[in-house]
Parts: sequence; C-alpha cells; structure tokens
Amino acid sequence: MTDLSSKRVVLGVTGGIAAYKSADLVRRLREAGADVRVVMTRSATEFVTPLTFQALSNHPVATTLLDADAEQAMGHIALARWADVVLVAPASANFLSRLARGAADDLLSTLCLATGAPVAVAPAMNRQMWDNRATVDNVTLLRSRGIYIYGPAEGMQACGETGPGRMLEPADLVRRVTGLFATGRLAGRRVLVTAGPTLEDIDPVRFIGNRSSGKMGYAVALAAAEAGANVVLISGPVALPAPPRTRRIDVRTAQQMHDAVMAQIGAQDIFIGAAAVADYRVAQAAEQKIKKDGQALQLTLTPTPDILAAVAALPDAPFCVGFAAETEAVAQNARTKLAAKGLDMIAANNVAVDGIGFDADENALTVCWRGGARELPRAPKDRLARELISLIAERYHETHTTEDTGRTHR
Repeated sequence: MTDLSSKRVVLGVTGGIAAYKSADLVRRLREAGADVRVVMTRSATEFVTPLTFQALSNHPVATTLLDADAEQAMGHIALARWADVVLVAPASANFLSRLARGAADDLLSTLCLATGAPVAVAPAMNRQMWDNRATVDNVTLLRSRGIYIYGPAEGMQACGETGPGRMLEPADLVRRVTGLFATGRLAGRRVLVTAGPTLEDIDPVRFIGNRSSGKMGYAVALAAAEAGANVVLISGPVALPAPPRTRRIDVRTAQQMHDAVMAQIGAQDIFIGAAAVADYRVAQAAEQKIKKDGQALQLTLTPTPDILAAVAALPDAPFCVGFAAETEAVAQNARTKLAAKGLDMIAANNVAVDGIGFDADENALTVCWRGGARELPRAPKDRLARELISLIAERYHETHTTEDTGRTHR
C-alpha cells in the first residue's frame, strides 16, 4: 500500500544522470497523496530544469539558500519545519560526503540539518564511487545518525559499467517512504479516538462551544491508523474530512459523545480522549429563540458527563489517554488530572501560547504517566501525533499483555 495522504514530502535532487528519474518520482509521490516541494542543488539544474519539477509538483522549486525573498521569512527553516520527510533522490557521492560532515553550504544540506523530520537518501553513482572506502565510511556514519539509506540497486549504469550504484526505481522509493509512516506499532489493536468540540444549545440558534478545530484529534486518529490500528473516530462538529482508514461517528453534544463512546468502548484496546468536551451545558435550553430585550440574561449551567473518568472507571478499562488544555502550570495540572481520573497517560498543552493549540496547525505536548514524562516539542500537529502514537504504543506494550482473544488487560 502506498498511501501518503496529507503527507508533506521535501524531495531533494542532486547532480547526476539519475535526476531524470526524480521527475517520475514527484508524479508517483503525488499520486500516493503527498504534497511535494522540490529542492535542487545547482548541479542538479544542469541535468533537469527547475521548470520541469515546478510543473510536476505544482509548487515553485527552491534552488538557492540565500534567496532574498524566501530568507526574509527564514524560508529554509520554514521548509524544514513543513516537511514530514526529506527524501534526497538521487543522492550523489558528493552530497553524502557533505551530509556526513554536517555541511550547511547550500539550501539542501542546510535543510537536512534543520529538519526534525526523517531524512532518507537514495544514492546514485558509479559503482567504483559507491565501493570507495570514503563513501562506505560516509554511509556507515549516516546510518548511525538515523539517516535512512535506500539502495542503491545493481545493474547497467550510464557509464556503461554494471554493478551497485543505480538509484532505486521511483515506485520502490514511494513504498519505502510510505513505510516510514506505516509503522505497524499498533497492528491489530482497536483504538477509539474522540476529537473536536461539543456544542451545547442555549436555544435553537445559539450554543456554548469552544475554539477546538479537531485538527489534533484527527491527526492522532490518522497516526493510529498508520500504525496499523483499527480506528473509530467519534467527532464533534468540525470542518475536516474523515482521516483515511478510520470509521467516523459524528456527534454534537457532550451527552451524545458520551453515549457514542460507551456504545463502542467495550471492543477497544486503547481510548484517546482528544476532544475538547464542554464541561457544562445549559440546564434547560429554550425551545424558541431568546429575544434580545436589553436586560441581563442568566443561564443555569449543569455539568456534562465526564467521559474520560467514566471510561477509566470501567471494570475492564482500555488503556486510557487523556488530553488537557491548560493556561498555566501545565505539567502540574496534567498530573493532577492523570491521578484524579485514573488515566494511564495524559497529553497536556499550553493553549495560552500563540500559534499552538486551538485552531492552529502546530502544537507542543507535555506527556505524563505514572512514574514518567516526556516533552514533545513544538511541531506540526500531524508529526506530533505520530510521536504521541509511538509513545502510546511503547507504554501500551509495556503495561499490557495480550490474551488469546486479542483483548488486552491491565
């Protein structure tokens, strides 16, 4: 399966005859659902023009580190943060050498140093260059640093020789990039995720709500599906499409979300409560629109069901992960909620920080569990979701054992 839906791929192209294959690679990445931005080295432009990649990717091609317009907004850093993966294909012997020594003397090498996303290279060079001890040492060092090395393949080369050094075919590279996200960490597990806000009616035209866009919860649901889980997503009202490979159940109010969760929870291994559920609802919503009469209006509010606590209190509860939107003392408040609700794990974020949290594309999380904690620094929500799911899988497998039925127990 080569599903790269919603993934952001930076494709680096270095100088070499295999650069012609990269045009097909862009096309195949986009067919798999990826959004692709191309970065070319100066020597790469001698083999294929930037205009070719611009037409195929539908984005301008970046070639220069010190581009006055782009760098005014720190363009190379923005691109490094944007990427879910950086794939350099072809990766020449010269580029591998520069990457191994940490060079940052052009846009592509600087981007590879500046990104927190996985970096993969697809070497392409003459067989003697590939077998040279310097290249062997560089590749060994890059592997030790966590760089993914894809290939090379063996076969006839442009120089007329035969042996290792051919760039892998585009279809193979797309499959390998897909594998970076399809981790299998939760293969066969059943995961229930809640996401988005709940809306509590005041009258037929007004409601109490919050600023949740659902982006974090939807990213978590997608990351769980990519990890191999069977995912049910229970969502409040949002303007987002259902993530691929998930089953979405739409609700509006906290009570409806509670009822939907309880109807599904018995079959689940992991529950992730990412929804921003309203804590209160209007005790008695008006049947007709309340007319404005210039007078103060008093509303009586009553608590809504505590979904997290209810799930955690079940006799055979799944592994429970809560979310906490805080404005101060984030770690302290998160640990208090972890203990009070009897959760296995909690992910807290500071919604008072500009640019993260509610209705934003980025977030940062403080993840706590009994006896441990980890900071997940600011990143795009989809990347952060994959880090969170990896941590949830790690803790889940440490604290649960699988029975013959496939149902897990504490």
